[in-house]
Amino acid sequence: YTHPKTRLLIAEAGFKQSMSRKGNCWDNAPMESFFGHLKDDVDFSDCQTIDEVRVRVKEYISYYNSERYQWTLKKMTPDEFRGHLLAS
Repeated sequence: YTHPKTRLLIAEAGFKQSMSRKGNCWDNAPMESFFGHLKDDVDFSDCQTIDEVRVRVKEYISYYNSERYQWTLKKMTPDEFRGHLLAS
């Protein structure tokens, strides 16, 4: 991930690279979990352009935050859980 060519390709594609601090695996744990679900739940095989991929990812993020119940959040969606915490 740190090789200059890899970083250049990521930047040229319009993506923002995210890496945890050296030796701290917990920084990326929530994102790794999200990406695992994304890869399991969304079929990208028929996407022809990066814009089609972006649309599917945005749709999934909306679904993930607003509709997908999560066991670790007391069986609430992230949006519901955030509201629950703010109301407390």
